[in-house]
Amino acid sequence: MVNRGVIITGGQGAIGMAIAQGFAREGAHILLLDSRPDEDGAHGRSLTEQGAASVVCVAADVADDTAVAAAVDLAVTRFGRLDVVVNVAGMMIYREIAALTGADWRRLLDVNLVGAALLTGMSLARMQPGGCVINVASVHARRTTALVAPYAAAKAALVSLTRSAAIEGKPLGVRVNAILPGAIDTPMLRHSPAIKSGAEVLDESDVGQPEDIANLALFLASDAARFITGEDIVADNGRMGRL
Repeated sequence: MVNRGVIITGGQGAIGMAIAQGFAREGAHILLLDSRPDEDGAHGRSLTEQGAASVVCVAADVADDTAVAAAVDLAVTRFGRLDVVVNVAGMMIYREIAALTGADWRRLLDVNLVGAALLTGMSLARMQPGGCVINVASVHARRTTALVAPYAAAKAALVSLTRSAAIEGKPLGVRVNAILPGAIDTPMLRHSPAIKSGAEVLDESDVGQPEDIANLALFLASDAARFITGEDIVADNGRMGRL
């Protein structure tokens, strides 16, 4: 990954930052795209200290066409190339379907699906052959629970987008895959009403760390995964496969 250009959305979140740290240790150039600014430059300094060739932090809405296009242009201009895009940005609200408004649906779809679709589309033609897009979806794309319908629907659509983009990316030499994390130790998991109330009890052996997802992303971005595209890979310690 030395000197490869990488864009990561949701870069200040737990999973996004773990992925960024992994690429930093490999010597990549990294553009972190997040809705929050890197106020004091701490994220940029941390990634540089871990070995990143260079770091750029951009505060923008991933569903804003103009902002996403500007981020892609900046990465290509600053790094001289774009090799990897990792779409991590996501959000969840807990509400019954009957109580959801159109604004709720649009915002959840914008962050969890439209942002990834825009960045994927704008990146395909700018990527180096051998590049890749990695979409961080969720096991909710396959099996879900109550109160998270927009999130689950968006993640299922993100998996479908992955397949479509893989087909269109193949003649360009660009691979596209999705990761479906299960329970990962992040604020999103710990703030779940079901978890907080005790309605859902997790075996802590089934709770992964952000680094577990980062390691899979690094593999999918590597030459070792050159024959893998259009796939959605579950990372949940086998939880979804058990009765």
